[in-house]
Amino acid sequence: MGQLGSKHGQRASISEEPPQYYLPRVNNTGQPDGFSDVNIPPPPSVTFSTDSGYPDRDGRDSTDARRPSIYSTIDALPKADYYANVNSVSVRKPRKRPSLDLLRKPFDVSNSFMSPEDGNGEVGVSGDGSLPDLNDAEIGVAGKDEKPPIRFGWIIGVMIRCMLNIWGVILFLRLSWLTSQAGILLMWLIIFMSITVTTATALSVSAISTNGRVKSGGTYFMISRSLGPEFGGAIGAIFSFANALAAALNTVGYAEVVRDLLEERNSLMVDRINDVRIIGVVTQTILLIIAFCGMEWEEKTQLLFFVALMLSFANYLAGTVMPSPVEKQAIGVFSYRREIFVDNLLPSWRGPDGNFFKAFAIFFPSATGILSGVNICGDLKDPCSAIPKGTLWAIFWTTFSYLVVSVTSASCLIRDASGNIADMLPANYTGGDCVGVACQYGWNFTQCITEHNCKYGLANSFQALSQLSGTGYLIVVGVFAASLSSALAFQVSAPKIFQCLCQDNIYPYIKFFGKGYGKNNEPLRGYALCYVLAVATILIADLNFIAPLISNFFLCAYGLINFSCFHATVTNSPGWRPEFKYFSKWTALYGTCMSVLLMFLLTWWAALFTFFVLCCLLGYVTYSKPKVNWGSSMQASTYKIALAQSVTLSTVEDHVKNSRPQCLVLTGPPNLRPGLVDFVSSFTKTNSLMICGDVIMEKNQVIVSASGTDGFVKWLNKRKVRAFYTPFLAESLRVGARNLMQASGLGKLKPNVLIMGFKNNWTECQPSGVLDYVNTINDTFDSNYSVCLLRMMDGLDVSDELECEINESFEPDDLNESEENTSADKEDAGTKEDTDGVPSGQIRTVFQTSQRKKTIDVYWISDDGGLTLLVPYLMTRRRLWRNSKVRVFIISDQANMEEDRKEMKALLKRFRLDFKDVIAVTDSTKPPQLKNQRRFEDIIAPFRLRDEEQEDVSVQQLRAESPWKISDKEMEALNQKVSMPVPQSDCPSILYMAWLDALTCGLSCPTALIRGNQENVLCFYL
Repeated sequence: MGQLGSKHGQRASISEEPPQYYLPRVNNTGQPDGFSDVNIPPPPSVTFSTDSGYPDRDGRDSTDARRPSIYSTIDALPKADYYANVNSVSVRKPRKRPSLDLLRKPFDVSNSFMSPEDGNGEVGVSGDGSLPDLNDAEIGVAGKDEKPPIRFGWIIGVMIRCMLNIWGVILFLRLSWLTSQAGILLMWLIIFMSITVTTATALSVSAISTNGRVKSGGTYFMISRSLGPEFGGAIGAIFSFANALAAALNTVGYAEVVRDLLEERNSLMVDRINDVRIIGVVTQTILLIIAFCGMEWEEKTQLLFFVALMLSFANYLAGTVMPSPVEKQAIGVFSYRREIFVDNLLPSWRGPDGNFFKAFAIFFPSATGILSGVNICGDLKDPCSAIPKGTLWAIFWTTFSYLVVSVTSASCLIRDASGNIADMLPANYTGGDCVGVACQYGWNFTQCITEHNCKYGLANSFQALSQLSGTGYLIVVGVFAASLSSALAFQVSAPKIFQCLCQDNIYPYIKFFGKGYGKNNEPLRGYALCYVLAVATILIADLNFIAPLISNFFLCAYGLINFSCFHATVTNSPGWRPEFKYFSKWTALYGTCMSVLLMFLLTWWAALFTFFVLCCLLGYVTYSKPKVNWGSSMQASTYKIALAQSVTLSTVEDHVKNSRPQCLVLTGPPNLRPGLVDFVSSFTKTNSLMICGDVIMEKNQVIVSASGTDGFVKWLNKRKVRAFYTPFLAESLRVGARNLMQASGLGKLKPNVLIMGFKNNWTECQPSGVLDYVNTINDTFDSNYSVCLLRMMDGLDVSDELECEINESFEPDDLNESEENTSADKEDAGTKEDTDGVPSGQIRTVFQTSQRKKTIDVYWISDDGGLTLLVPYLMTRRRLWRNSKVRVFIISDQANMEEDRKEMKALLKRFRLDFKDVIAVTDSTKPPQLKNQRRFEDIIAPFRLRDEEQEDVSVQQLRAESPWKISDKEMEALNQKVSMPVPQSDCPSILYMAWLDALTCGLSCPTALIRGNQENVLCFYL
C-alpha cells in the first residue's frame, strides 16, 4: 500500500484491488465471469481513513460520504447535505457532489485528488491526497462556552401558545351574552362554523409545513415559498403590521378592564380615556422588556399566563356546581337546572343588531389565533411535527372549552334578572302573573322583563362568568392572562415575521430591521419598531376603526394559506409531497372561500381596504421583480398551463386569419447584434414567437455552457425582449441553421420565418463563407420558410463597442468568484433604466427610439403572400411606430399608373390596412445609371468566369472547383431579373450577394429584404 500523503491525521491510500463487496462475480479460476482467458489486472481503488475523528452533522465520520468503486474513485454516497438549499443563508458552506464532468474524467492517480474548491466548485480531496480541513462551523460542533439556542416542543411552542392566543376577552366577556342571544343550539352552530374555517386553515398549514424544512418567518415564509414573492411579500407586510396592531388591541383590552376596576373604586388617575393610555403604554413597555430578555423568558411568562387561565377555568367550573345563595339567585344564578337549559336552547334576539350573522361576526375573532405557533417556527425543535400536532390539538381543546362554557352558563343562569332581593316570592305564593322561568324557583322578575330594564342575567350582563364562578377575582385574573398572553404573542410574532421579510430584501429600505442578535437570532430592532407602532395605536385610544382591519388582515392571511395549499395540490408539482396526509384540496378551497366571505360579512369596507392594500403591494413586487427563486406553485402552474395549451394548440388547424410571423433569428450572441434583436421584437413582442438562434462554430467546444445560456436569457429579459435563446454547435452556419429550423419550436409554436443580418463583409471574406451564407438561404426556402435579411448602414455587429477588456494584473484568483461578481454587476447595471425604458449599460438602437411621423417605405413588387405588408403593419401597432406613415410602392407603367394605384388602394382597403399612400414606379425598365453599373461590375470582376479565358480547362471543371464563379451566360440572365430575388439553384453565390448588395447599397436607413413562402398571410374575408 502506497501512501499519497497525509495532513492533520487524514490519509488517502491506493490499494491493488477494490473492496470485496464491489468485486464482480468470479469463477473458480479467480477471474470474473466471461474473462477467464484474459489476464486483466484488478483496477486500483481509493480508500480513505482519518485519525482526527471529526464527526459530520449526522454523527457519521466525514469519510463515509465517499465510496470506493471500480468505476469512480470519488463517487459520493447519498447524503442530505447535497440536497440543501444553496441559496439559503447558512454558517456552513453547502457541499456539492462531484459533477458529471469530473466523474467522467479518466482515472489518474496523479490528478484524481481535487482541491476542496476546484474550478468546478466540487468538494473533493485536496492536492496532497488529504480530505479538506473541517472546522467547528462545518461539522456543527458548538463552542464549549456557548449555550445552544432555545428550541420548543409541540406542547409549549405550539399548542399552549395557540390556546393562549385563541382564548381572549370574548370568552370571558361575550360568550355567555352571545349564548343568550343565539341560544345553545345556534351558538354551537356558530362555534362549529367558525371552527371549520380555522380547522381547514390548520390542515393547510400542516400540509405546507410538512412539505419541506420550515425556517423562521411563519405565515410569510409559507405563503412566499408556496405562491412566490408577489403574494408572500404582500401578505408578509400586511400580516406583520396586523400582528403589531393586534398587540396594541389586546393591551387596550387589558387596560380597559383595569380602568373599569379603578372606576368602581373611584380611583381613576386622570379620566377614562387617558387612564387607558397610561396603563396601555406601561403594559406595552413591560411586554417589550420581556421580549428583549429573549424567548426563554417569554416562554416562562406564557406558561405563567396559562396556569392563570387554568385556575380561572377551574374556578368557573367549580362555581357552577356550588349552591347559589340568595344574593346570587337575585342576579339569576341558580346552578344547573333542566328548565333553564331548555329555556336557553332557542334564540332570543334582542336589539336592532340581534341576528345570526351579527352574532357570528362577534364570535369568529375568538376562534382565530391558530398561527401563533407557526409564527415562531424558527424557534421550534421540529416544526414539521410540532405545527400540525400542536395546532390541531389547540383547536380541539379551545373548541371544547367554548362548548362547555356556553352550555354550562346557559344551564345555570337565566336570561333576565333584576338583582333585587325584594323580588323573591313568598313561600305560599300562588299568583299567576309571574313571567319567566325564575318563577319556578321563587323569584318574580316580571317588572324588569316587561320594562326591558333588567341589569343582570345572561342577556344583560357581560360579567356572567364572574357571577357564576367561585370567586370573581380569578375570572378577572383570567381576563388579564388572556389579554396579556395574546399581546405578548403578537409582540413577538410581528417582528419575527417582519425580520424574515426584511432578510429576503423584497421591499427597499427595510433591510435594517432584518438583523438578528443572540443565539436565537432575536429581531431586537423589530421589537422596537413593533413597540413604536403599538404605542402609537394605544395613544389613539379608540380602536373601532382599527379592530375591523385587524380581523380582515388575519382572514386575508388565512385565505392565502388555504389558497396556497389548494394551488399546490391542483398544480400537482412533483415537489409537492407533504408528510401530513389528512388534508384535501376541497377543504383548502372551502377555507379560501369562507375567509373571503367572512371578510365582507364582518366589515365590508375593511375588506375592500384590505384588498386595495394587498393589490398595491402585489403590484409593486410584480413590477420590481425581486431576484429570488423559491420554486413556488405559481411556477409549476405556469409550466402546467403552458404545456396544456401547447398540446391543445397542436390540435388546432391553421387558418390564414391567425397567421403571424414566427421568427427564428440568427443573432449569434444576442448582445452582439442588438439591432437585429430589436427589429424582430418590434413586430413579434407579445404577439408571436421569436427564437434567437446562436450557431456556435468553435472546433474545440463540445457542449454549450448553461451559465452562458442563462446570461443571454437575462440580457433579453432586461432589454424587455420576449424571446427564447437556443445555441447550437455546428461545423458551419448552414448546418446549424438547417438543424435549428428542423428542431426549434414546439408543436404549432414553430418558426416559419428565418431572419438574418446582411453579410456586409461578403467581398472580403473567403468565397466559401459566402457560399455557406447563400446556401443557408436556399435551405430556408427548401424548408418552406420565409426569409428576411436586415441591413443597416453601420452593420449589426457591435462587439467593437462593448468594453470587455480585463486587467490581468487584478484578475481574481477564484474563477467562480469572478464570474459571480461579474454577473452581479451586470444584474445591478441592468436594473437601472433610462427615461426611454432601456436598461443602462446596453446599446441603444434605432428600433428603441420613437419614430414619431417618419416614413416606412414598402416595395411590394412581387406577391409573396402578403408577408411584406404584414411586417410593417405589425410594427405600426407598437407605440414607437404608431405615428409612422407607410408608403407602398408598386411596379407599373405610365399608361396604367392611375388604374394600378386605384386597384392597389382597393386591395389594401379590403385587407383593412391603413396604408393610403400608394406610389407607382414607372421607370422599372429603365437601365441603371452608368456609375452604378460600373460599381456592380467592379464588385463581381474578381469572381468572373470568362469563357474566352479558358484554354486547357473546361468551364464545367472550373465551375465544379469554384461554384461561386460567375459565367457570361449568368450575367446575361441577370439583366432580366427584378425585385427581391429568390436564388435559383444554378445561381452563383457571389452573383446573388452582389445582387442583394446592389438593391440596398447607399441607403442610410435600415433596410429589410423580405420574401414570403408564397402562402397567404393576409385575407379579406370572415
